[in-house]
Amino acid sequence: MLETAIIGAGPYGLSIAAHFRSRGISFRIFGRLMDSWRRHMPKEMCLKSDGFASNIYDPDGDFPLSHFCAERGIEYSDAGIPVRLDTFSAYGLAFKERKVPELEDKLVTSLDRVPGGFRLGLDNGETVTARKVVLAVGITHFEHVPADLANLPPEFLSHSFRHHDLEPFRDRNVVVIGGGSSATDLAGLLREAGADVQLVSRRTELKFHGAPTGKKPSWWQKIKRPKSGIGPGWRLRFFANSPMVFHFLPESLRLEAVRRVLGPSGGWFAKEKVIGKVPLLLGYTLKGAEVRDGRVRLQLRAADGTEREVVTEHVIAATGYKVDMDRLKFVSPEIRSTLKLVNGAPVLSTGFESSIPGLYFAGITAANSFGPVMRFAFGAGFAARTVTRAIKKSLSREPASAPVRHELHEVKVPEAREKAGAASVS
Repeated sequence: MLETAIIGAGPYGLSIAAHFRSRGISFRIFGRLMDSWRRHMPKEMCLKSDGFASNIYDPDGDFPLSHFCAERGIEYSDAGIPVRLDTFSAYGLAFKERKVPELEDKLVTSLDRVPGGFRLGLDNGETVTARKVVLAVGITHFEHVPADLANLPPEFLSHSFRHHDLEPFRDRNVVVIGGGSSATDLAGLLREAGADVQLVSRRTELKFHGAPTGKKPSWWQKIKRPKSGIGPGWRLRFFANSPMVFHFLPESLRLEAVRRVLGPSGGWFAKEKVIGKVPLLLGYTLKGAEVRDGRVRLQLRAADGTEREVVTEHVIAATGYKVDMDRLKFVSPEIRSTLKLVNGAPVLSTGFESSIPGLYFAGITAANSFGPVMRFAFGAGFAARTVTRAIKKSLSREPASAPVRHELHEVKVPEAREKAGAASVS
């Protein structure tokens, strides 16, 4: 029986695999490399995180993003130069080739409990059994669409997660709903792609990160607002650097912090693409939506009770992600119904282990337990180190299992890859 299986091949899955490899933990890792980044985000976008906070982590720390950019002749700075999406995606590929050559481009179509561990079904028909499983599936399954939009047919509604290439929207009328970085990035890039776009948000004012001044901060500025992997200031520095301390806070405080800290805000570089260029309808709440005469009609209401209707060809919900274990359809109903959850996310131990022994979660699904840093690539280093220590310690206490032969079953691979609920990656 395999010691550990990792599901997901984004920054968290790759970082955990690199740490396992270094510590001699036997594993297999499954998923499409950097799937969310390479296939589900606008290809012209930039990361909101600074360069120094956009690494994928190995124990030796000898291949950060800065080294990759230096090797490829890509302009880089720890802060002040936005990291392009294509740069980060290419970095993920280089990290995989150097640090995680074991990655298998296979989707997990089922996950069940068996005596002594878990059984994974793969989209090529293979069955794998493992004593431990780490789920690092990222945001892939957790798109959130407001209930007032959910009734629209798919040809008139999509989530921002579904758009990598914006060229199909050229010369089309589009409404983007949302007020965070996904919404502002998408609205600005749609305009540049030739779409007739407007942005609707219930926020009365869009927020953007402060643009770098180019001046070296004074010692007092460094003390007053120290930098961190998720933003400047002492509060964000705590969330970025002390996820284990966060874990021991009262549950009510943790949940409130995850809900409120680092709310919707765009990158500083997106501001110039949106303000004064994209029509904005701010302070409006969506009250309903319907399709009539081949157009979507959105009913909006302002805080003062004023109502207006907006008519468009297509609506893009840039409304973020919400962890809900029931969305992981490849995970068996027995596992999903047994897991101890809070607000839809698994309750985790200090080692990222869930209430089901041997089943671990990393990334956005761990935010309620370890804080908002788990929503950023910067959190992958802490997660990888902590999960690795926990699993290494656990395996050292358990008797080794006899190896089992992997079972092969004939399936039609293309159909299996498109099977609803198959595990993808961040």
